[in-house]
Amino acid sequence: MSEPSAGDPGALAARLAALPDEQLLAVLVVAAAGRDKLAPLYEAATRLLSETGQGGSVPGVIPGTPAATGYGSSPDLSSSSQVGGGVGAEAGQGAAAAGSVGGYTRSGVPTFGSVRDKVERRIGTAFGARALDRQSPAGRGADEQWEAREQAARERLAQIRTSLHEGEEA
Repeated sequence: MSEPSAGDPGALAARLAALPDEQLLAVLVVAAAGRDKLAPLYEAATRLLSETGQGGSVPGVIPGTPAATGYGSSPDLSSSSQVGGGVGAEAGQGAAAAGSVGGYTRSGVPTFGSVRDKVERRIGTAFGARALDRQSPAGRGADEQWEAREQAARERLAQIRTSLHEGEEA
């Protein structure tokens, strides 16, 4: 049987129903933040979340992450360079999620897709730089020096082993 798609309302409802109360409240707070028509839901979920002792942080995000201080408040994302240079930058095709802006959710949490894209870009840049370094004359010279040192080390190790074996026979 195939797994239900992320856009399937039944699957989403089942996943939400399986969450513990505190996590469901945290999801509701994040989903309702900044939506005028959902202001009463946001305020009720925030109040209930604070009554359960989870008001100072949003569970499942990062421990100790402060929750929004009031309805409609959101972090200042204009100067962030965490994902692709800020809010207006493209975060990649996989980063576009419902309610996200520039790779961040409405509450300021980076989307999984934007984090994945950032990691993939960094890995690609590292591998590309490594390949370019090896193709340059300086990179080839460094590789040749490394091989020469490795060969010298192997030869010296063989000499030491030979001298040890000769000492045992005597």
